[in-house]
Amino acid sequence: MSQNEHIQQSYLASLERHQALFETMANYHEECLRLLEACHSTLAKGGKVIWFGNGGSAADAQHLAAEFVVRYKLERGPLASIALTTDTSILTAHSNDYHFDTVFERQVQALCKPEDLVIGLTTSGTSANINLALAAANEIGANTVALTGRDGGKVKNIAKLPIIIKNDETARIQEAHMFIGHWLCEAVDMLVAEQQ
Repeated sequence: MSQNEHIQQSYLASLERHQALFETMANYHEECLRLLEACHSTLAKGGKVIWFGNGGSAADAQHLAAEFVVRYKLERGPLASIALTTDTSILTAHSNDYHFDTVFERQVQALCKPEDLVIGLTTSGTSANINLALAAANEIGANTVALTGRDGGKVKNIAKLPIIIKNDETARIQEAHMFIGHWLCEAVDMLVAEQQ
């Protein structure tokens, strides 16, 4: 098999795995409606949505926070949201002075209020810095959600609402998380626009 044929097969195989996962996405409908309810309730009472993750999930966290603050589709006012993955001074100072495991926990302790919604993205469910931050948010009394994958790892027992994408491939789990995130932005837009 030539390299070109191998690449073509790889593309189609990746697409097939993506399609197979998305055929299961209806299974998460009820959990996503609960996520929407939590998000809408948080914003309605003056709280903010706090996002964080590692690697690609860090990029997804700041992407979704930006959709809230700026807009998704509909014209509306800004929605209170922040990603804990964007301040390089905090991330590097804390990791240097303390430990990377507590880099998000410290920010949650500083910024989170009981009326907030805290969403951690972890494809494995075993990232210590995500789990410690969600546990800290629970102690504060905030609502907590984990967008995770595989078998849910430890985070399924920490977040008040774990949404576990039952798949073992990191890229596919992240694609599902972004689908949920984009749907959430669309649904929140519709709810907020109705009230303006």
